[in-house]
Amino acid sequence: MSNRTSDMLADRSVRYGNFTTNAKVIMSLKRVVAPYEPKLADDQIEALHMICNKIGRILNGDHNYADSWADIAGYATLVAERLEQKDA
Repeated sequence: MSNRTSDMLADRSVRYGNFTTNAKVIMSLKRVVAPYEPKLADDQIEALHMICNKIGRILNGDHNYADSWADIAGYATLVAERLEQKDA
């Protein structure tokens, strides 16, 4: 593995926590979402999956990293804006 890749992975581990632990938490959250997916639009499913990723990173890594919290709001906003346009 290159030094650049090793450095990046080390930085991400500090910010977001251990990848394997994250994967377990994130996949547990996605399993909660999965039964509801047939009722949801693609953007809703993807937003929920991304929010699950962000929640996993918050729980396992730096819970004070504002960008992770802002990302959750961003994904929710994208779906809300699409729904508001649909209702207009």
